Amino acid sequence: MAARTTTPEKRPGFFSQLKTLYTFTQKEYKWLPFLLAGIVLVGIALGVLVGFLIPPLAVWSVILWAVTGLLAGILAGMITMTRLSTTAMYKKIDGMPGATGHVLSSSLGRNWQASEAPVGVNPRTQEALYRAIGRGGVVLIGEGNRSRLTRLVGEERSRVLRVAAGVPVTVLYVGHGDDEVPIAKLASTIKALPKKVDRSTMAAVIKRVSSVSQGLSSLPIPKGVDPTKMRAPRPR
Repeated sequence: MAARTTTPEKRPGFFSQLKTLYTFTQKEYKWLPFLLAGIVLVGIALGVLVGFLIPPLAVWSVILWAVTGLLAGILAGMITMTRLSTTAMYKKIDGMPGATGHVLSSSLGRNWQASEAPVGVNPRTQEALYRAIGRGGVVLIGEGNRSRLTRLVGEERSRVLRVAAGVPVTVLYVGHGDDEVPIAKLASTIKALPKKVDRSTMAAVIKRVSSVSQGLSSLPIPKGVDPTKMRAPRPR
């Protein structure tokens, strides 16, 4: 029997992650190199300008401000690239089964609890229903054909209301039609809901709702989006 290694798995370094982030984003936005170069050059130019405008005028002062502008330009470029990578990720996963679960599990923050797996699914058509619980109450998110989601939504709403009476229940549908939420705006739409539940009540609701949904773990739930392939990497 081979001996187990005690060496921890080596995680990608900062520059490796930065390279991966750049490659991922540049595939979607071919003009990314020119944008980043322009941001850095503007930063340097602004730094030089400040060096000339702030007395006393000296060579060392201009150089110092130019370096400061360079660093500011690099930082602005990284922020811009990170935001573009997020937009590129949403464009790639839009319309894919499981995209809703990926967004819910990675983009809601600590005020919400949601899993990547759906709480209800139609094995034949792959319509899926997801659930998030937070300070805004319980949110049910349908992914797929809206008319075929009616039964799944109704059943889950009944479960929630049975164990968490008085907690607001909001139903959202992911898509690009009328009264539907695009996948890119799903997280912001949920987080914008009014906070009507305190933290202690939220914890109780999570426990109660989870207790009536345990049977769903045996359903043939599709895996959906692989977050290791679709998530835009971010530099630490």
